[in-house]
Amino acid sequence: MKFSTVSIAEFCVKDELESLPLRNIQIIPFNLDHAKTAGLFTKAIYDQKGINSTEIRPRAIIPNDSKLFAQAHLDKSIQFYVTSDIESGKTINLLRKEIEVSFTFVDISKPFNEVFGILF
Repeated sequence: MKFSTVSIAEFCVKDELESLPLRNIQIIPFNLDHAKTAGLFTKAIYDQKGINSTEIRPRAIIPNDSKLFAQAHLDKSIQFYVTSDIESGKTINLLRKEIEVSFTFVDISKPFNEVFGILF
């Protein structure tokens, strides 16, 4: 399992880093390639929402969803993006209207067999 430094930052708003079970999780740092792709993803999402990013003041905000999607998209070993964030699901649907991402978005609240079918 992989965990982004972006998600860690979100977690640390309300809890301590030490509360995370990080021993068996690979940490993915947010890098320059991620930043470039996150900008493209955010532009696509803003375009779908009809938001002109030049009108956002004091500056355009890059949503964490875009950053996380960019990391998952660029890391070819990531096949599934799993989350319980309903808003994230809405955002990925907007993004997919303009850009085909390389991972499958999975809403953790959906039953396993509904997402993956019956395995046995």
